[in-house]
Amino acid sequence: MTDILTPEQRSTRMSRVRQHGTDVELRLRRALWRAGLRYRITAAKALAGRPDIVFPTAKVAVFVDGCFWHGCPTHGTKPKTNARFWDEKINRNRARDVLVDSKLAEAGWHVIRLWEHEVKKELEHCVKRVSLALQTAER
Repeated sequence: MTDILTPEQRSTRMSRVRQHGTDVELRLRRALWRAGLRYRITAAKALAGRPDIVFPTAKVAVFVDGCFWHGCPTHGTKPKTNARFWDEKINRNRARDVLVDSKLAEAGWHVIRLWEHEVKKELEHCVKRVSLALQTAER
C-alpha cells in the first residue's frame, strides 16, 4: 500500500507522536499508584534512556516500549513504504535499548521493559513484575 501523504505531511504527523505520557504509560502509572507503589517520572530525565517510571530508592527503572517503535516480535509491524529506512530505525532503537539497559545496570539499576501490548492486556501482571522487582531491591 502506497503512502497517501506527502513526505512533508508524513513528517509532520510522525513528529506529533508522543514520546512520554502515552495512554499506555498513564494506564500503568495509575495501576501502580492504586497498588500503593509510589514512583517518580521527572527523576528519570537524569538517567540514561530516560525511563518512563523510576523508583529512585530501590533503583528500579521501568520502560514501556511501543510495539511499533521497538520492534515487538508479536505485534510489531513493518511499513511497506520506505521499508529499509524503518528497518534501520527500529534496529537502532533496539540497539539503543540494549545499550541503555547495560548503562543502567552498571550504575546499579534494575531495568524492567514492558511491551505496550502487555500493559494493555496484562496490566495486573505488569504491576506484579514491578512490585516483585521492588521487593527484591529492598533486600
